Amino acid sequence: MPDIDRRRAWLLTVDGAPQSYVDLDEPTHLEFEYARRLAHVLDTAADEAAPLDVLHLGGGALTLPRYVAATRPGSRQDVVEADRGLLALVAEHLPLPEGSGVTVHGADARAWLETAPAASADVLIADVFGGSRVPAHLTSAEYARAARRVLRPDGVYVANLADGAPFPFLRSQLATFAAVFPELALIAEPAVLRGRRFGNAVLVASGAEIDTARLARRAAGDAFPARVEAGASLVRLTGDARPVHDEDAVPSPVPPDGAFGIG
Repeated sequence: MPDIDRRRAWLLTVDGAPQSYVDLDEPTHLEFEYARRLAHVLDTAADEAAPLDVLHLGGGALTLPRYVAATRPGSRQDVVEADRGLLALVAEHLPLPEGSGVTVHGADARAWLETAPAASADVLIADVFGGSRVPAHLTSAEYARAARRVLRPDGVYVANLADGAPFPFLRSQLATFAAVFPELALIAEPAVLRGRRFGNAVLVASGAEIDTARLARRAAGDAFPARVEAGASLVRLTGDARPVHDEDAVPSPVPPDGAFGIG
């Protein structure tokens, strides 16, 4: 069950797993490493402060929608979250400010995506976890094609994933999205990429060229530096993995105890 624990600000946990951290007085503060990496993609998706149309699959405590509203005023954002109890909890304890431009919808992410207007989003952020696992129906080529349909031609898809060496899930996701999007990049901590620990990896996909140099500077300059992989290094990481389809899709792996925390 969702639970909110007030410490320095607000920490949202679901079934004991940390999900979101929100500072209502400082919405640009991102506590989790993966959230900062998602934000690096948002920061480089357009000119500084330019408004964006953003679709968030997975709501949590609305950390990233608050970040976009603060850094890119005038943005239009839709948030799709299947857990209506969580939405009610967040609305009661962590209400969005007036004029945020954020609309929240209680619905399944895949079902919403398949009926959303074509070419309606500049950025699509997928941060959907059932407990601590990405649901299977959000990992397939059919899902990836639905995401590309909703994005504008130069739009960016970005997803929070998690895996550990030898990366069977992550490699399958790289193969799947490479079959749908011509441009891919991956942001992760070097220790995760070297297989030293289980952890988050942020997948970036687009129909247009990704500014990986700018993204790499942001990631490297973070308090918890990360590396950006693209091109040949990403092909090597993908190896012989094959695209996943609905009929053989599986959730992301169960993380080992203690894999996730505040960073």
